[in-house]
Amino acid sequence: MTQTPLDLPTGAPGEEAPAAPPAVPRRLRRPHRAWSVAAVTFLTITGAAGFASLPGLLIDPLHDEFHWSRGTIGFAVSVNLALYGLTAPFAAALMDRFGIRRVVGAALTVIAIGAGLTVFMTASWQLVLLWGVLVGLGSGSMALAFAATVTGRWFVARRGLVTGVLTAAGASGQLVFLPLLSWIVERHDWRPAAVTVALAALAVVPLVWLLLRDHPADVGVAPYGSADFVPKPPPQQGAARRALRALASAAGTGPFWLLAGTFAICGATTNGLVKTHFVPAAHDHGMPMTAAASLLAVVGVFDIAGTIASGWFTDRFDTRRLLAVYYALRGVSLMFLPVLFADTVHPPMIFFIVFYGLDWVATVPPTIALCREYYGADSAIVFGWVLAAHQVGAALIAYLGGLARDAFGTYDPVWYASGALCAVAALMAVVIRGRGRAAA
Repeated sequence: MTQTPLDLPTGAPGEEAPAAPPAVPRRLRRPHRAWSVAAVTFLTITGAAGFASLPGLLIDPLHDEFHWSRGTIGFAVSVNLALYGLTAPFAAALMDRFGIRRVVGAALTVIAIGAGLTVFMTASWQLVLLWGVLVGLGSGSMALAFAATVTGRWFVARRGLVTGVLTAAGASGQLVFLPLLSWIVERHDWRPAAVTVALAALAVVPLVWLLLRDHPADVGVAPYGSADFVPKPPPQQGAARRALRALASAAGTGPFWLLAGTFAICGATTNGLVKTHFVPAAHDHGMPMTAAASLLAVVGVFDIAGTIASGWFTDRFDTRRLLAVYYALRGVSLMFLPVLFADTVHPPMIFFIVFYGLDWVATVPPTIALCREYYGADSAIVFGWVLAAHQVGAALIAYLGGLARDAFGTYDPVWYASGALCAVAALMAVVIRGRGRAAA
């Protein structure tokens, strides 16, 4: 009879069946080191996001305590936002010169110093110096160029998805810090909230120094998705010159100006407008600060989903069309916002929060992908300059929004103007000429 696989082997009568061969233990495949670096980067950006959550909560308390105009406070926020962007390309070049760990660790320390010293200020120029200059410089070194540098060095496959996840880290920090900081401001004062931000930035420094690595070659592996080992390049001398050379080269191309223009409008309609002025605008209509800040935190929840989905879409669809759709939808939502404010939270406002949250920074993955498509090895630095435009746009609206509130007694004209700007950005995105997915 033929033995089946289920038949036990037999020997001669009276003999014991031979013992089965010892089982060979299966080796567990360890995750690629790139994923742990991405996780540390995500936690770092999340932990440092407290400094970006506070300015919108400070406008009314500082106005009430020091009697500074909203335009004056908005100017300090605008300096912060502008330096956040203008520092980014130089920070990307500095990361090539000194390494990611050193630059990010120093940036977090500067943020902690600037935020901590604000508790002693008595004049508006001190707010500009501490929160505007110091925190602006530190946060600029922690900008999205950090995420672009990490993904560019450590990933060949899944770059769009990882970029989306790291971009969503800021929203995760907003989700964690906004309700906490608004509760501290309402129940205690704005000073304990500033100290909380300083301590959060300091707490991340050991994490960066112990766990983050600058390049795959530091741990002897190839980038994720590549079969070829990539040697670590030598430190790049002249970081400032390299950043300026990258700007000069990119400025001679049309796509750079279109990307910079669309991203300037992106910054104006997110960080400059909603993150800075949504809470005081809702407070104008009788909504408690904690409720308004909680709504802004919910934006962060859906921002995480929207940004990760945008990264997934970026790996698969035309990035120009994605940008056009994102800006058009954002413009429509901002046009409806003025009629949704009330003294309580109601369903139409929640619908806006969900809709707007999905679109908050969904523009980042396709913008980074287009920079990589056009500018290759300098793409992180060029994206830093595009991000500078983003923050200049944010700075202008942060300042002009405060002036408009002082002049008109309402934020309504700013919401309508920002919706119109989004329509312009959608048209600009459409006319960017592609080079094809294969070239990318």
